[in-house]
Amino acid sequence: MAEHKTKTLIINNCNIESLQGGLGETMLFLHGAGGIKGWMPYLDALSDRFNLIAPSHPGYGNSDNPDWLDNMADLAYFYLDFIEQQKLDQIHLIGHSLGGWLASEIAIRNAERIKTLTLVASAGLRVIGEPMGDLFMWSKEERAHNLFYDSKLAEQRLSENLSVEDEDMQLRNFFTTGKLSWNPRFHNPHLDKWLHRIKIPTMIIWGDSDKIFPPAYGEAYKTAIPGSHLLIIPNCGHLPHQEKLAEFLAGIDTFTNGAK
Repeated sequence: MAEHKTKTLIINNCNIESLQGGLGETMLFLHGAGGIKGWMPYLDALSDRFNLIAPSHPGYGNSDNPDWLDNMADLAYFYLDFIEQQKLDQIHLIGHSLGGWLASEIAIRNAERIKTLTLVASAGLRVIGEPMGDLFMWSKEERAHNLFYDSKLAEQRLSENLSVEDEDMQLRNFFTTGKLSWNPRFHNPHLDKWLHRIKIPTMIIWGDSDKIFPPAYGEAYKTAIPGSHLLIIPNCGHLPHQEKLAEFLAGIDTFTNGAK
């Protein structure tokens, strides 16, 4: 396991908890609705390739929940300030699910400091005729089984013994996700009008059995972002970076090496 640190960063008077580790070009990882659950294997693997920065968004984990946070646009502008104040440049920006939606909202506003963009099973769009799953309405058991293709991984998730603190953090993350994506559900009706502004190299990674956002959502992103590439991973649900880590990393390696 690579050496990593937990840092508290102050961005516009907002305290942000950030996991950081590795060397090389900088990668900024934006997590999904579940938040960051410690230094997971996918973070460790990415830190073998990059100087990895994985913050908990405002309202998630141990980061502050500021009064100004109302919507995804607020979060996008916050991260533009984050990138500027941390003096990051030529970064590889990657986001999963809600974090992918966030990454696209950042990139349509200002991509000057972004070298590549990777969207993994991203929220943000609505595809007519392809209903998305509803995390808010599913039971705990339904949610776990709908996240994975492999039911054994779902059972492992359900068998986890969480501390009171972890349960409180899950609830906090859930409330913030609701504030950001309850209505309309997990998308910005205007996002697709502006995705053409993304001119940087873009990779879209999707599981072929994603029950949250079916692969048609990946196709919609590919159509909307000029020159983007879509990687569909077989026998994979909504968490390619966890369920199919080797295939996920192979896609990242091919893409980022080609952008050098």
